[in-house]
Amino acid sequence: MKTIKDWTELPEFDSEQDEHDYWQKHEIDGDLMNGSVHEPDSRESTTITLRFDPRMLSRIKRMARSRYLNYQSMMKQWLSERLEDETRRSDADSNSESK
Repeated sequence: MKTIKDWTELPEFDSEQDEHDYWQKHEIDGDLMNGSVHEPDSRESTTITLRFDPRMLSRIKRMARSRYLNYQSMMKQWLSERLEDETRRSDADSNSESK
């Protein structure tokens, strides 16, 4: 069985059968799974509403299921990771401009 060590190794599935067949031959590395657990912030959270194309939401839900995650938690994790990336990039750009 092949072990998935990075989320980018996961393909897009055309059908649930394709996804099923894939997971019969692959497994997720324990460290990758543990690193994906969202640690909730102790502060209050705010509820928002987002509108999604039903097909996109379906794909997101399938992807979350394949990772044994709640789709909303996975989306929050994605946003958090992207925010960190953008913040680092912005800080790096600011530092290079000030030299």
